[in-house]
Amino acid sequence: MKAWTAVYVRVSTAEQRVDSQELELHRYCGQRGWEDVKFYTDRISGASCSRPELDSMMKDVRAGNVTRVVCYKLDRLGRSLTHLALMLDELNRLKVPLIASSQGIDTSDDNPAGRLQLGVLMAVAEFERGIIRERVKAGVTAAKARGVKLGRPPKLKARAPAVMALKNQGLGIRAISRTLGMPVSSVHSLVEWSERGFEAMKQSKAEMVEA
Repeated sequence: MKAWTAVYVRVSTAEQRVDSQELELHRYCGQRGWEDVKFYTDRISGASCSRPELDSMMKDVRAGNVTRVVCYKLDRLGRSLTHLALMLDELNRLKVPLIASSQGIDTSDDNPAGRLQLGVLMAVAEFERGIIRERVKAGVTAAKARGVKLGRPPKLKARAPAVMALKNQGLGIRAISRTLGMPVSSVHSLVEWSERGFEAMKQSKAEMVEA
């Protein structure tokens, strides 16, 4: 299968228009000679944990279908600095450069300035992971001080609160896996289990109100 250039566009609400971003990115890709282009457009707040088109784009990236990712500005892509840095980390490991057309950012191997920018952002990502690890350690210490019994959890579900806390901070499955030292499959299972439980709780409340 022929790979393509993935272009990500986002506006915060359904009422906002994407014309200006799309026009600029069409023009930019044309100037760079990139003909096989696929647009991924989300109309959703950047703080939202799930963005369907961004998730779809990253799925294509992991499948090896994307040669590069292009966006108008970095704030269109990441939910937060942490999320952006972790996404850059994954793109870097998969050897997929990121280009922000209006900011002069290009992490391609043949762009020394872009590699420097990438190095700075990767340092930020490691710093953020270190902060998260310290928060987890502080939480364990506080739990021990309250007399909470710690140790090897008897079941995987015992780690659900830690997993969901990181997910609510905007981290993806793989980032949570690296932070907590857990298999990706286990993190994915816990997220699904927790979200099903939350939906069941909402449904139960709704039934109580109707009754």
